[in-house]
Amino acid sequence: MSDVRWLSTQEQRTWRSFMTAVTKLTEHLDRQLQRDSRMPVAYYEILVALSEAPARAMRMSELAAVCHSSRSRLSHAVARLEKEGWVARRACPSDRRGSIAELTRAGFAALEAAAPGHVTAVREHLFDVLTPEQLSQLDVICRAVDEGLSTECAKVREELGDF
Repeated sequence: MSDVRWLSTQEQRTWRSFMTAVTKLTEHLDRQLQRDSRMPVAYYEILVALSEAPARAMRMSELAAVCHSSRSRLSHAVARLEKEGWVARRACPSDRRGSIAELTRAGFAALEAAAPGHVTAVREHLFDVLTPEQLSQLDVICRAVDEGLSTECAKVREELGDF
């Protein structure tokens, strides 16, 4: 335990503030989407990813990576989205084991209906409370954290193999 770099008082305060802000914002966005659009934020993120993909379709494994989700969790979510008629799943023509998730017209319509309320909530509770300087700093900070974690995740994938 002597080699542990414990957090200073300021680091501890910053860490707790960060975790509280992220948790509260995520919970608020999830409640807003559930209330207004009958979907959790995780489903919204899946629909967004598919809407931005070529032909509004993506291999499930790639979709899991884009959504930062496990394959099993994504498969469960896509099954629920299929029941809503928002996503269709089909076999991958180049790989019998793979499958492709495709955004349906109804799914795109649901996304279009949900987007204005979601963007308004994001704007009101993140962007509108920050100065332009703070926004720039937040962007730099988030990119640095993401880059560090991406490097770490790549190391783990290399050690474990592509699972």
